[in-house]
Amino acid sequence: MSFLNQKALPWVITIGFFAVWELACIVFHIDRFILPRPSEIAVEMVDKWNALLINSLQTFYTTMAGFAVAVVVGLFLGMLVGASPTVYRGLYPIMVGLNSIPKVAIVPILVIWFGIGTIPAILTAFSIAFFPIMVNVATGLATIEPELQDVLRALGASKWQILRKVGLPRAMPFFFASLKVAITLAFIGAVVAETVASDVGIGYLMMSASARFDVPLVFAGLLVIALMGVVMYEAFAMVERRVTFWATRSSQSAS
Repeated sequence: MSFLNQKALPWVITIGFFAVWELACIVFHIDRFILPRPSEIAVEMVDKWNALLINSLQTFYTTMAGFAVAVVVGLFLGMLVGASPTVYRGLYPIMVGLNSIPKVAIVPILVIWFGIGTIPAILTAFSIAFFPIMVNVATGLATIEPELQDVLRALGASKWQILRKVGLPRAMPFFFASLKVAITLAFIGAVVAETVASDVGIGYLMMSASARFDVPLVFAGLLVIALMGVVMYEAFAMVERRVTFWATRSSQSAS
């Protein structure tokens, strides 16, 4: 597959998806209160662009704030867990247990502690995003071959030197792969919190629109969230290709 075809294929599929959606709504006479047509959603996005912009900026802010904290905490805990079997055995049950709790269930607790607003959304985004970062970094560090570690120790390398010069570079592909997953999860966490405990944001806008049966605006909010997620995913994918190009297949070999 040529480079041009690889670039055009996502656009073709996306446009085809919306075209099929539009056609299905027309052919089957689906009411806009059940499933609005993409053209109706586009009109709604133009009419309500100011509200969508203000609320999307708030959602983007809370998502990135929670994601930034998740990167710091996830990287730190991943290094601890991956470098020490003792820490692994001590922390992993707690981390897995906390990650298993539905995030929508902790939002009311965060509201009791911090009130309605930005902080619960940031903490929810953090809580759902840090786990994949921690797991992937720990996996990258824990999969260093024992033979390689023995050779490095024989050459006089300390455990910290092995971690810094071999473990961390080896974990970079795992780390950047986790960032692409974590950023999309962070958007989910922020929007979930906004639907429950906020008076601003895309989640709040969607809940308000659904209460007024303004279904096109609800779908407009969904498309805005999807667009922000795709943009941030591609941004981290671009950074990944530049930083860890040595660990990924080239476009030519992949095709």
